[in-house]
Amino acid sequence: MSNNSQDTSTTHIMAKKKKYNKHSAVPKREFNPQNDSVRAKKYLGQHFLVDETIANDISQTLQLEGYKNVLEIGPGTGVMTKYLLEKDINLVAMELDSESVEYLINNYPNKNLQILEADFLKEDLQDYFGTEQFGITGNFPYNISTQIVFKMLEIKQQVPEFSGMFQKEVAMRICAKEGSKTYGILSVLTQAFYDAEYLFTVPPTVFNPPPKVESGVLRLRRKASLDIDCSELMLYKVVKTAFQQRRKTLRNSLKSFNLSDKIKEDAIFGQRPEQLSVAQFIALTQKLEADAISTHQ
Repeated sequence: MSNNSQDTSTTHIMAKKKKYNKHSAVPKREFNPQNDSVRAKKYLGQHFLVDETIANDISQTLQLEGYKNVLEIGPGTGVMTKYLLEKDINLVAMELDSESVEYLINNYPNKNLQILEADFLKEDLQDYFGTEQFGITGNFPYNISTQIVFKMLEIKQQVPEFSGMFQKEVAMRICAKEGSKTYGILSVLTQAFYDAEYLFTVPPTVFNPPPKVESGVLRLRRKASLDIDCSELMLYKVVKTAFQQRRKTLRNSLKSFNLSDKIKEDAIFGQRPEQLSVAQFIALTQKLEADAISTHQ
């Protein structure tokens, strides 16, 4: 499993996407698992997890309730993949590094494993799962980890559960509650639809080569209802606008919404964005929608 801190998606466009399973022809360069190994590539910023206990622990974070399809992002050399394959699931492993893909093909032949050389951010996941539900897990590249979360939110109707390893700071931000310095856009927009749980911290010493920062593992479980009683696009706009000036009160940071004099009197506009819970942001969005309608009548 690899942690790629540099986005190399431009080298793996859709036209060059490759799929492999146990019946695929093995690429010309074959690996000898006893004498050969995948090199961690500096230009990809790769850090391979080498601690089997932690790999197993991360593989256990998906509770797999009500679904059997799982997407693993960034399997690398399969340190976590092998533990996932012990479960009664259909596993899709998506990896950008072609050398890692070759290694996986040679070392993990399994009827329940599909190996893809592809970019998660550019893929249409219905190509692999149709309309079925699927969980997502992995050791996520630091520099695109927030993009991975935002793409997951776009397809949340199909993703009941999401877990994996991030840079610790990002994992804590996703799981942060109101009143915290780390609470922000990612916290609110994720927790509007998922219950977030920070699980454990992973030290740099369990990677080869070790990164310069700690990592954090989290789990997101989709809420029973995705209906938030307001426009999702409006919620996104409100949250992002508010946190762009997080030290200002909402009365000042949301001026671009052309607030009526009446709505400005609401006590909520005297607060700063980090003071509002997710539920309060949804209520705020509802008020702004109603205010916009009344203003234009």
